[in-house]
Amino acid sequence: MIITTYPFKQFLIKTFKPVNGCILTMEASILCIETQPATDEAVINLTWPERYISVIAGVKIGFSGIKHLFSSPFGSILKIGAGGYLLNRGLTGHCDLYSMAGKTGTGDVIEAIRTSITVNRPRMEVYDFWRKLENLPLFMSHLKSVEVIDNNLSRWTLKVPTDIADIAWDAEIMGDEPGKMITWQSLPGSMIRNEGKIRFIDTPDGETMIHVAIAYLPPAGGFGAGLAYLLNPLFRKMVENDIGNFKRYMEVGHIAMSEF
Repeated sequence: MIITTYPFKQFLIKTFKPVNGCILTMEASILCIETQPATDEAVINLTWPERYISVIAGVKIGFSGIKHLFSSPFGSILKIGAGGYLLNRGLTGHCDLYSMAGKTGTGDVIEAIRTSITVNRPRMEVYDFWRKLENLPLFMSHLKSVEVIDNNLSRWTLKVPTDIADIAWDAEIMGDEPGKMITWQSLPGSMIRNEGKIRFIDTPDGETMIHVAIAYLPPAGGFGAGLAYLLNPLFRKMVENDIGNFKRYMEVGHIAMSEF
C-alpha cells in the first residue's frame, strides 16, 4: 500500500498526479498553482483576525507584567516575555509554531491523502460494493452511517465517542463511471468539508487495483489549518486502515471486531 499527503489551497480532485510541477486544486475545475520558492524571510501565515487578537492580547499581558513587576518579579517577567511574543506575532503576521507545523500561508489549507491497494475480486464487483454508499460504514471505522437520499445525494454521520450530538454532513456524487470511477464531495455549508475520488483498474492477473484520494478542509480558520498539519498523520493512518478493511471485507466477507 502506498500512501502520501499533499497540502493544497482549494480542491476538486480530478486526477492523481500533479501536472507540470503544479499542485492540483479543488474548484469547479483543476487549477495549477505555482509552488512558492523557499526563502529565509519569515512568511505571513496568520490571518488578520488572528493578528489583531495577538496584538491586543500581547499589549494586555505585557502591561500586566509591567504593572506587577516589583510585586511579582518572576511572574511579571514571564508575562512581559509572552506579551512581547504575541505582539511580535501580530505585527509581523508570522507564527513560528504554525511554520513548524507546516503552515506557510494564510489561505485555506486542504489536506489530501492518496492510497492504492489491490483487491482480489473482479472490478465490477468491487465497484458495485463501493457504489452502494450504505456499505461504507461496514469497513470505515469512523463512520456511524451513510443514509442514501437519492441516486446522488447522501447523508454521512460520523462515529463519535459520546451520543451527545451527531456530526453529520451531506455529500453529492459528482462523477460516476460504472466500473471505472466515483467522485463525491460534501455540499456547501457542511460541518466537515471533504471530497474524494476512487478509481477501479483491472490488473493482468484478474484482480482490481483501486486508487483512492480523499481531501478535507480543517475547520477553525488558521488555527484549524495548523492543527490539521499536526493531526494529518492520524487521519492518514485512519484512511490507510479503512482501505485495508475494505480489501479484507471484499476478500473474506467480514472484518473481525478486533480489527475495527
